Amino acid sequence: MSQDQAASGQLIGPDEILRRLPHRYPFLLIDRAENFLEGQSITGIKCVAASEPHFPGHFPDNPVMPGVLIIEALAQTGALLMSKTLDADISNTLIFFLGVDKARFRKPVRPGDVLEMPVRIVKNRRGVFMFEGEARVNGVRVADAAFSATSAPREPEA
Repeated sequence: MSQDQAASGQLIGPDEILRRLPHRYPFLLIDRAENFLEGQSITGIKCVAASEPHFPGHFPDNPVMPGVLIIEALAQTGALLMSKTLDADISNTLIFFLGVDKARFRKPVRPGDVLEMPVRIVKNRRGVFMFEGEARVNGVRVADAAFSATSAPREPEA
């Protein structure tokens, strides 16, 4: 990708992800994103590391990334797309995962894999965003789901 494309906001690095999402280690599940098209789509990237805290228990001697975390990584990718599209400020706006439909797990994801997660907005009705996303490893679909999210003002802390 050219520097012009990077400057136009199509590439999103770790610093911007930390500014746009409230998640932090060990629950931040995207490392970077690319192919951002405002109000349309984005591709999240997750480098799956053997040191992640779920692998010793899921499963000993046969580490597999839990499907629920793959769905969460897709949802975080969708939240990043929403955050950039809405130009949301996480200090006063929360993005809430509303639901997931049609989740399918097709192949295991293991340490060393790189998840590529293209997510697209299917519909935005009254602030409820409907998404479709896939998780791929080496171009092979390992999971997919339809899911939804919305945003709301953050409640002031007491």
